[in-house]
Amino acid sequence: MALATGIGSMPGTDFPESLRIVLDTVGDLPYVPELPARGVHAGMIGRTLSVLEGLEADLQPDGWRVGVGEGGDIRRARSLLAQDLDLAEEMTQEHTGPIKIQITGPLTLAATVERPRGDKMLADHGARRELSQSLAEGLRSHLADVRRRFAGSEVIVQVDEPAITAVLDGRVPTASGWASHRTVHPPEADALLRGVVEAITGAGARPVVHSCATDVPVELLAGAGFTAISFDLGLIRPDDVWAETFEKGVDLWFGVVPSTDTAISHKALVERIQTFFGHFGFGEETYDGRLVVTPTCGLAGASPQWAGDALAAAQSVADRR
Repeated sequence: MALATGIGSMPGTDFPESLRIVLDTVGDLPYVPELPARGVHAGMIGRTLSVLEGLEADLQPDGWRVGVGEGGDIRRARSLLAQDLDLAEEMTQEHTGPIKIQITGPLTLAATVERPRGDKMLADHGARRELSQSLAEGLRSHLADVRRRFAGSEVIVQVDEPAITAVLDGRVPTASGWASHRTVHPPEADALLRGVVEAITGAGARPVVHSCATDVPVELLAGAGFTAISFDLGLIRPDDVWAETFEKGVDLWFGVVPSTDTAISHKALVERIQTFFGHFGFGEETYDGRLVVTPTCGLAGASPQWAGDALAAAQSVADRR
């Protein structure tokens, strides 16, 4: 049996309607959607900053900045998250299976938010470590609340790391745009990720990582303790490391359904997944029960019609229809 779910974001500003679509289409593995069209407070960065412990954030003209005291913007982000969780709790009263939430990972967060005096937190080793520790500590409290709300469900935490490859390769530009931040080497990246993973598992939830980057660092992510890797199948090479990682027990979540309006063939999408596994000699009996099908990325840029159609297509592919 395969499952289907979404990456996280949905179009529009109507949270109850978005969650209804999620429950109607991928109800065996629903997720609490993000609606960035409501503003930066509701996007992946704002939501994650709202759960940090010990680091206050505020929105500046050039983006989110931490260490500058609590501002009205971060209070708005916390309020929106609490409202969404209240509605999700109410609308999933009958649900007893797994449910997924999303947070931004420490590497992408460091590459996005700024230090008190400007430039990304990525620029400073101590700032990166402090950010990861704050995220891990905040997740413990956040997950205690989430698990209370969804007491009958296994909680899955998807850690979004779209910038991970750029961080590892030293391709994140500095504030001036004339240079790039130094590479974060794998041992440090492992430590930053591992602290977050341990906070998730320690809270009784399951850690999954998503990256729609090219050259996903499979060994690093598996080594940090993630139990599944979610990726865009069109952006990766079927190297042996994928087979080795799968054989070690890390599940694979296949992003195959386009995240914006596109004509698709469900049969062709099924065949793409079968071809990937067939490259390593794995038959359906090998991956049955360990496969999740998703859109290639979030659906914030899709039309409302396509958002529902894409999730329905993911479920159809999971059902091999």
